[in-house]
Amino acid sequence: MNILLIGSGGREHALAWAISNSPLLTKLYASPGNAGIAQVADLVSVDVEDHGAVIGFCKDKAIDFVVVGPEAPLVAGLVDDLSAAGIKAFGPTRAAAQLEGSKAFTKGVCDEAGIPTAAYARFDAKDPALAYIREKGAPIVVKADGLAAGKGVVVAMTLDEALEAVEACFDGSFGDAGAEVVIEEFLTGEEASFFVLVDGTTALPLATAQDHKRAFDGDQGPNTGGMGAYSPAPVMTEDLVARTLSDIIEPTVATMARRGTPFKGVLYAGLMITDDGPKLIEYNTRFGDPECQVLMVRLKDDILTLMLAAADGTLDKVSARWKDDVAMTVVMAAKGYPGAYRKGTEIRNLEAAAQDPDIEIFHAGTRADGDRILANGGRVLNVTAVGKTVRDARDKAYAAIARIDWPEGFCRSDIGWRAIEREKSS
Repeated sequence: MNILLIGSGGREHALAWAISNSPLLTKLYASPGNAGIAQVADLVSVDVEDHGAVIGFCKDKAIDFVVVGPEAPLVAGLVDDLSAAGIKAFGPTRAAAQLEGSKAFTKGVCDEAGIPTAAYARFDAKDPALAYIREKGAPIVVKADGLAAGKGVVVAMTLDEALEAVEACFDGSFGDAGAEVVIEEFLTGEEASFFVLVDGTTALPLATAQDHKRAFDGDQGPNTGGMGAYSPAPVMTEDLVARTLSDIIEPTVATMARRGTPFKGVLYAGLMITDDGPKLIEYNTRFGDPECQVLMVRLKDDILTLMLAAADGTLDKVSARWKDDVAMTVVMAAKGYPGAYRKGTEIRNLEAAAQDPDIEIFHAGTRADGDRILANGGRVLNVTAVGKTVRDARDKAYAAIARIDWPEGFCRSDIGWRAIEREKSS
């Protein structure tokens, strides 16, 4: 099969790496890709926002299947337009992608399906939102309703932080994404990520993972797109997995189908494990980044076969098996991220760092300049390791990082700390 992969981040490099190992693959193209993806795919320059250009490329290269990595093209309806042109694609339609594209939409689904989630209120004007926050107090969570590149959620620990977050939304800091605001109660517990493939009716569980959103050690600093992850997440016991499926995932899939907007693709539930059980924080309608990286190195089965089954409505005929090993990925970011940072700094010794067969280095914000690899974004590398335990995977990942020569980069030194504490106490 000829495959086109849309995207340029660490998630897409992990998907490209996994797809490149599929026996079904004939040719893999990626747009726009990055320096790492270029090692396993032909990079092409197709304007993803121009759906006609994507369709034209697919017809020109006889593309059999398009894998859409990031959320923005899904919310913009790329899968709808590809399908209308007779081109098979992995990912939800525009209507179904609202589960990520609109926090208010998802809350409505939760209300309709009786899904456990944080109490909330919606506002399309600033003053009522500010009054609500003053009434409720802090801590409290403020969310821009639409897509804001991972920066539209503020977990406000003080009243001033919450008020500033509302001001930022309505003063245009997040563009159209902040035209409506969802304000939620602050949930106490431990976060986890749960992934399923969905074909409209059937949900096939994948694996659990745990992300680290804060920029600095000890879960301090601003929220980011994710500074590291590991899989499986020990907090997600068999009982919690079963409850997540029965109380959250399956009611969502049934409600979307009943509404006439069946969901196909990967559904990523961000969960808070509270004393009352799992509660839904948010849905993403694509693989997480950096969670995708740890999932792909643990997956035994062919990811392309699984994605095709989701698109074709045949998930009941396939399975997803996982290595018993633990996987961990540590994000190396440009100094200054998630604020201002420099681009164009050189990264050296990547080959030496990846010599261990248990290490995969997935590129995120990189570009090639001849033989040199240059940083080209905020989150730049995902150093991913497989080990028998969380500690083993962590030690391998940080040993690889120590070999990378990139003075302009930084990473957290405590990825996996919760799971390692559990290993100590078990």
